[in-house]
Amino acid sequence: MNITKDLYNGSMALLTDLYQLTMAYGYWKSERHEQEAVFNLFFRDNPFKGGYTVTCGLDYVIDYIENLHFSEADLSYLATLKGNDGKSLFDQAFLDYLSELELSFDIDAILEGTIVFPNEPLIRVKGPILQCQLIETPLLNMINFQSLIATKASRISIAAKREPVLEFGLRRAQGIDGALAASRAAYIGGCSSTSNVMAGKLFGIPVSGTHAHSWVMSFDDEISAFKTYAKVMPNNCVLLVDTYDTETGLDNAIAVAQAMKNNGKQLAAIRIDSGDLAFYSNMARTKLDHAGLEDVKVVASNDLDEYLIGSLKEQGAKINVWGIGTKLVTAYDQPALGAVYKLSAIRRKDQAWRHKIKLSEQSIKINVPGVQQVRRYYDAGKMVADMIYQEDDGPQSSYTIIDPGDSIRRRKLNANKLTGKDLLKPVFRNGRRVLERESIMKIKERYQQEMGSIDKSLTRLVNPHIYPVGLEKSLHELRNQLIVDLKNAKEE
Repeated sequence: MNITKDLYNGSMALLTDLYQLTMAYGYWKSERHEQEAVFNLFFRDNPFKGGYTVTCGLDYVIDYIENLHFSEADLSYLATLKGNDGKSLFDQAFLDYLSELELSFDIDAILEGTIVFPNEPLIRVKGPILQCQLIETPLLNMINFQSLIATKASRISIAAKREPVLEFGLRRAQGIDGALAASRAAYIGGCSSTSNVMAGKLFGIPVSGTHAHSWVMSFDDEISAFKTYAKVMPNNCVLLVDTYDTETGLDNAIAVAQAMKNNGKQLAAIRIDSGDLAFYSNMARTKLDHAGLEDVKVVASNDLDEYLIGSLKEQGAKINVWGIGTKLVTAYDQPALGAVYKLSAIRRKDQAWRHKIKLSEQSIKINVPGVQQVRRYYDAGKMVADMIYQEDDGPQSSYTIIDPGDSIRRRKLNANKLTGKDLLKPVFRNGRRVLERESIMKIKERYQQEMGSIDKSLTRLVNPHIYPVGLEKSLHELRNQLIVDLKNAKEE
């Protein structure tokens, strides 16, 4: 898959905010553009008031960076931009520099489909500060949205108790890009298929679909519509039964299903898209079973989300397959993840790192300094805690991790009794990809394995358990010292 070339003719360098370019110009103009920096992309809260997040979107990032260049048309456009004085915003020499720009940064990232938590760096970028700055906006765009949708899909899949969830939100999605990215992320996060045919082609996602109410309405009567559809689509026949009257629609579908059965064919399912889904799904199951059609499934749709699915389950609804559109692809109840991209260290050539921190009146917005790594600890294959630490620190036999938002919350980890692995993996080195791009099937498989390793208390839809994530003690102390030093400097 090469979405950059397939959809955008190869140049997406201007998919950014203007201030990234003005800062890049400032670095170049002040001869600081080669200064080495470290940026971390992370989020501060799990979405949907949940207990975990599914990271997603890295393959988009890889695709973007491998194709990143400023085309002649891009540079011609930038040359037209004017400042408040009516003069050119950028020197021609800077535009010439961009035209010849060769990427040389290193990128490490947590692989897609991994379960992640607040304050953990999902992506770490290290290299010339100008280059690190240029990719901030697109990275946030790609990781924010897809991680949000993958997490929503995961929650819906859990509510459906692993029964098939079909994503068909294309018509309600936020534009072409939003629809494609949502279909991809939803599949990774647990959906079985998509109605989005282009997403099926681009990403290799299974596609599914049947007919709409307009098919039934185009005929003189419902039974004729059902018979014709069964004749032209016998190997993919799902009948929508609520165009006029759901009970009558069920009876008509059963008559068609029995005729198909006599001809060696099978009705795959009936779909209910309105009304009392619990009541009508039970009616459908009873009628289908009584007619000897036990293999015919019941599909439900109609603005469903994880909470409605949970309610229907509690009511004993006899639904086998769930069709989810608007509430999934738009992340209806929380439209943004809110990930940020913060500078955490800087240095001149051949010098030591200078740790950087941003202060705020809100403690949650004070970032973590340094060149960070995330180590996940397991006990008997189950996740028990994550530690954010300075990558250059040597190994120890035990650690104390401290919640970055609440220093009272501490946990002791015995590294000798636990299995640990670092989550940030090399993706680019000196601007060249070193990570093999993964199929969507492999990413989905990782997600499924991850869900098998977390405690079920994290997956509760309401008041989930808080998973322990903390700064290694020396990193916590470094952060505190930087805060004190900056506050003292401000008072002087």
